[in-house]
Amino acid sequence: MSYSALDLVRDYAAGQRDFQGIELLQADLQGIHLAGADLRSADFSGANLAGANLRGCDLSFANFSNANLSGADLRGCLLFGTDFRGALLEGALLDHADFDAYTHFPAGFDPKAHRLHNISSGVSQ
Repeated sequence: MSYSALDLVRDYAAGQRDFQGIELLQADLQGIHLAGADLRSADFSGANLAGANLRGCDLSFANFSNANLSGADLRGCLLFGTDFRGALLEGALLDHADFDAYTHFPAGFDPKAHRLHNISSGVSQ
């Protein structure tokens, strides 16, 4: 679903939380507040989400490849099958986010150091 950053901000402010499948490739969403939104299967590849508040979002199967998530708040998110390959996660808050064997992190990223929970093994990582 093609969507603009302005549409997203407007609809979220109006109370909408279901944004499944939206496409905001290369979008400038720096500092956006979308806490608790359903962003399953959304495509944010190459987007700037630095400092974004995505706390408690369902980001399952979303594409954040090559996105800037520096300083973003992703605490408590669902990250099942989410693609973070090539993403910048420096300073991102990921405590208590759940991921599985199908989640792809950037090279060298350590889920255990960021206090993520690996659902596929049933062990906190």
